[in-house]
Formats: sequence, structure tokens, C-alpha cells
Amino acid sequence: MSFLTALRRGSSWMPVLLRSCTRSCQIRARATCRLLHTPDHAHAVNTCQRQRGATSLQTRAFGLSAFKLKSTDDLGSSNGFHEEGEDEDFLEDSEVEELFQQQIPAGIGEGQHRVFIVHPDVKWGSRKQHLTTAELMMAEAEGLVNTLENWTVVDKMILSTKTPEKKRIFGKGNFQTLTERIRQTAGITAVFVNVERLTPLSERDFKEVWGVKVFDRYSVVLHIFRCNARTKEAKLQISLAEIPLLRSRLKNEMANLDQQGGGSRYIGGSGETLYEIQQRLLKEREIKIRLALEKLRKKRHLLRSQRRHREFPVVSVLGYTNCGKTTLIKALTGDTGLQPRNQLFATLDVTVHAGQLPSHMTVLYVDTIGFLSQLPHQLIDSFSATLEDIKHSDLLIHVRDISHPETASQKVNVLNVLKNLQMPDRLMNSMIEVHNKTDLLTNYESAEPAALPISALEGRGLEQLKEAVEEEILKATGKQILDLKVNLSSPQLSWLYKEATVQDVQVDADEGSAVVKVIISTAAHGRYKKLFGSR
Repeated sequence: MSFLTALRRGSSWMPVLLRSCTRSCQIRARATCRLLHTPDHAHAVNTCQRQRGATSLQTRAFGLSAFKLKSTDDLGSSNGFHEEGEDEDFLEDSEVEELFQQQIPAGIGEGQHRVFIVHPDVKWGSRKQHLTTAELMMAEAEGLVNTLENWTVVDKMILSTKTPEKKRIFGKGNFQTLTERIRQTAGITAVFVNVERLTPLSERDFKEVWGVKVFDRYSVVLHIFRCNARTKEAKLQISLAEIPLLRSRLKNEMANLDQQGGGSRYIGGSGETLYEIQQRLLKEREIKIRLALEKLRKKRHLLRSQRRHREFPVVSVLGYTNCGKTTLIKALTGDTGLQPRNQLFATLDVTVHAGQLPSHMTVLYVDTIGFLSQLPHQLIDSFSATLEDIKHSDLLIHVRDISHPETASQKVNVLNVLKNLQMPDRLMNSMIEVHNKTDLLTNYESAEPAALPISALEGRGLEQLKEAVEEEILKATGKQILDLKVNLSSPQLSWLYKEATVQDVQVDADEGSAVVKVIISTAAHGRYKKLFGSR
């Protein structure tokens, strides 16, 4: 077989390779400190559905998977709350869209999938799951597949293994049993192996044996994220998380090409092999994305500074995916713009919503990305800019779906993620645990005295939660409750309404004064005394 024939068989990535090589030369001629810019992208699409059905594999090199995030380019815009930040030197929306659509991992996003799920039940060793069962892990895998439009589970199988680290994961007998089951099940287009990540070698081997696409948890969750991505930051973070998938696909494609005698040949007198060129282009892509995300990180820092200047306490609401975080924030704030959905990863990004506590103090509730078990650190690291917001909160609320059979395991997973994020001790020690969805249980009584039982959907227990939040916020922010005597002929009262939380006003009409009960920060009280004295 000739080298040209081998290249023709690798035509799925050649058009992008040629475009990328041209762009790479142009990029290198520019100042190294500037972000890379690609002027044209004729086939950019706006939705995951259009991307699935219309775009040919022939015009996409290595693909990327997909996600949902609702990032904070409009951070804090709900309930009349608005923050301003600088957009100077940011990538244009069209550039971000091109990055997002340019190299989508092949296979996973194309049309509908009829999926066979196999869950390796590890019998012993470090990979054995002690806090859950194989059946519950399988149920979660089914939930992931069912979250995706036009994806259906056609069959599933739990198979024991003692060798999860081996290329084929299962022993010879069990692997043969699995292969026969897959081949006997009609209409399968993909196999979902319910593990964190498959090695490129394992993925390639499974594809060759089973003759269909093969996915792991990383690629399926990433695809869910992509299908819901809306904002600039969301798309950039997804594109960064997909780099490992692109590298895995590159290794597999180069291995196939090497078997045909083409992968190690030098291209166009450049002194680089095809594999080296593709690796370099991926690295340039990764650098471009990281630079753009660093600019967004700086914007987030600016927005946090603005919030602190206005002295709005920040409460981050977090928990396992589909635990009811968005429903709870809607109940606490009355924000009708929030539309909770009963699905995994309905929110994968940070949004801010203003609400009032019993004292009429305004707080900002931050709706965060949902957590999931068995996700690689690479995926979490890609969303570090989003998760960083949690560290800068005044208080955390950990929402648990207490009706879920794996609620104890989910709690452990959430706490482990927070530990890996190096959450400050002050936040971990003051965190409020909320047991949500008690409406799904009969006569629920918590075995954990410190936890607050609620039903966000029915509004039960919310007043007790608001009181607990207020108590912790006063501790965390150093705010104090004071009775201040004001002269009604001076601007004191209007100043307090603007700069503090006025709880009560007792007017003395004869004296022309009033005693005002306020919640006020130490800094604001200092400004008050400077303006009006210690009256």
C-alpha cells in the first residue's frame, strides 16, 4: 500500500491539518504575548443538535466532546443585581465559537446512539467502591445516557473483575462473555464502559473487537457539558477539558496510520512527522485556551472585588448533581428566571442571584456546578476558574438529595472534591448541610442533628434555613447589630438605608429624632461615625 493511499484513509483529519499548518505559520509571525486569532470558520454552528447532524467528519480533525455551563459573562445580572467588568483584549465570541466547534472528538456527537452499558464491578483492591454498589453505579450511568437527547440504553451488564488495570479490564472468560452479548444485541452503535478514563490502548482494542464506538465516563459527561454550553467561559473550559480526548484520538489514529506505513513519515520537508505536527498544534490550541481563561479569571477577580466593595455577603450553594440546588435558590430568592430541570448537570456553571434574609439583609446566592463521582482531576482542573468562586464565599450551603439511595456516598464525594480544591477551613467549619427533597420521604427525621431538613419544591423549612444563613453570615462578615440615634433633619437615616440593613425605626416626633436598629459592617460603621460623629 502506498503512502498516499495511507494518507487518503486518514482523510478525516487532513483538511484541518492543512488549515492548522497555515494558521500556525501565521500565528508564529505575531507577537508571542498576544492570543492566537483565527479569522474564519465557515462551518461554525450554534447548537449541539446542528453540530450532530450537519457537519461531516471529513472537515473535522480530532473531535472534542461536549458540556453545559451557564458561565458568568453576565455574572449577577438576575434580580436587578449587575456588575461591570472590563472586556479589553478578550477573545471575540466568534473566535471562542470557532475554538469550540473546530475540533470536536469524532463519534460521540454524531446523531443518535443506541448504547450498551457495561459496569466493571471491582472485587478488591484500591479501585473497589466501598460506599456504593454496582447496581447504583449502573443506575447513575443510565442516568448519564438518558440525559442526552436521542441516546437510549438498549442493554446493560454488570461484570465482575479482579484486574481493572489491565488493557481489557476483565479476565479472558468474562471478556468473551461480554463480547458475545454485545454482538448478539441488535442495533448497538456504542458501548459505554462505566470507568473514569479508558487508556488509548484499551479504547482502540475495544473498538476493534466490538466494531462500535467506545465511551468512558469522562467522554460522556464532557458531551453532556458541551450540549449545554452557552457562554464564552463555558465553551473555553469545555475545549480545555477535551484536549486529553484529542490526544487519545491522535495516538489511536497515528497507530492505525503507522500500520499502513505513513505515521512516521516527514511532512513537506518540515523536519516534523505528522504526529509531531499534530501534537504541536494541540499544544498551541491548549495555550490559546489557557490564556483566554486566565483573562476571564482576572475578570472574575474584578467582579468579586466589586461585590466586596458593595459589601454583599456571598453564599455558595453546592452539592451532587441533580440534588436541587437551583430549585432551592429559586425558592430563597423568588427569581422567576431560574428554570430548574430534573436531569444530571442541569447547571454546570456559576450564576449569582440576590435574595433577602429575615433581617432584610441582601445576600448573593451562587449557583455552582454539580459534582459527580469518579471524574478525573483533569476534568475538575479545567473548571478551576469557575470553582474558584466558591473559595471566596462567606458561607457554603451543601445541598443533599436525602431521598437518593446513594446520599451518603454522594456526601463523601462532594466533601472529597472540596478537600481537593483546598477549601479554606473557615468555610468547611461553618458550612450548612441541607437535607433536600424530604417531600419524597414519609415522616423524615434526620439522624444528623446539625442538618436542616427542607423541601425546596414545597417551600418547607426555608425560614429556618434563612435564619441559619443569617446567623453564620453575621459571624463570617463581622457585621454587627446596633441601635443608632439619628437626627431626622439630617441625611443620617437615608445614608443608613443605603449603606446598611435597616431593621427597625422608632421615631420620637417631639424630639425630631429616631432610634434605628441596623445591621452594619465594621467598615460602614466607621464611615458613618466619620460623617456624622458617634451620635
